[in-house]
Amino acid sequence: MVRTSFAGDCNGLILEQIKQMPQGGRYSVSHFAKIRLQSSAHFESGKFFILPSAASPSFCSGATYLVFIRTIEALRARGAIHLDYSTLEHLIIRDQRDGEGIWGRWNANGPGTARLFHELGLGPNFDNFEHAKPGDFMKIFWSRQVGKSEHGHSTIFLGTENRFGVQYVRYWSSNIPSGYGEKSVPRSKIAYAIFSRLETPANLARINSAPSVDTYLASLLRTRSSIAEASTKCGL
Repeated sequence: MVRTSFAGDCNGLILEQIKQMPQGGRYSVSHFAKIRLQSSAHFESGKFFILPSAASPSFCSGATYLVFIRTIEALRARGAIHLDYSTLEHLIIRDQRDGEGIWGRWNANGPGTARLFHELGLGPNFDNFEHAKPGDFMKIFWSRQVGKSEHGHSTIFLGTENRFGVQYVRYWSSNIPSGYGEKSVPRSKIAYAIFSRLETPANLARINSAPSVDTYLASLLRTRSSIAEASTKCGL
């Protein structure tokens, strides 16, 4: 596994990027929202210029992906990781279909982010809330359905808290209806969650030798998977 000069995980840096993201802006999964997302992460002269306010209206996977590439840029600016031009090009948001490239994997139905982390070796995936810490990427499944009929949410975990004896889960994302921001839900509303912790971001370079399309993720628009299969595909 490729190691970097960046010690440990990137959770603190991820939380720093969240603080610099705008608030609100409205949630939408329209074609217009996807076009706005593409325009918000401009790639020029080997560097990403990320203007998250341009990605409004926004949607959940787009929001978490902007934080992800902002984190990668922050690491590069510190000299903590060095990625070649080909790898950086793979990070660009284009109109990739589910399972295609980095963004297409991240944006796919099912455990897109966790599948990407497992495939490239970016860090561990796990499903135990007791092991989670703020700054972990978290895919929430509101039901046990995965794939065609799933109801899920791409988020970044912020912690848990108790309110009158009820445990709540706090997270950041683009949320319905108001867009970017924090939200809390009773843990009982979450049927399942997969956490992904960014530890070895330099392994993004492995995308250059990975299949152009992840066939499992690509299939999930049309077919049903399961929690068990999703877990296996993500190395849990």
